[in-house]
Amino acid sequence: MPQFVIERTIPGAGSLMAEQLKAVSQTSCGVLKTLGPTIQWEHSYVTDDKIYCVYSAPNAEMIREHARLGGFPAESVQEVRTVISPATAG
Repeated sequence: MPQFVIERTIPGAGSLMAEQLKAVSQTSCGVLKTLGPTIQWEHSYVTDDKIYCVYSAPNAEMIREHARLGGFPAESVQEVRTVISPATAG
């Protein structure tokens, strides 16, 4: 299944308390249950003012629907074409 990286601008994201992050995560998981098993949240990276999420889904439209239903921004939805790491250099 394709993977996508979603860029979400959330001012002050890096300062969110654990309970706030838990609430956001619970909202996301609730929407995922509604959309069914073909979309999965892998993980997210929280920076000062953005959250970068990695999802598996059949298409970008489903990612955008998740954002719409959850009330999350999704300024950029990009399909991952390949993954590289230090092992790639070997």
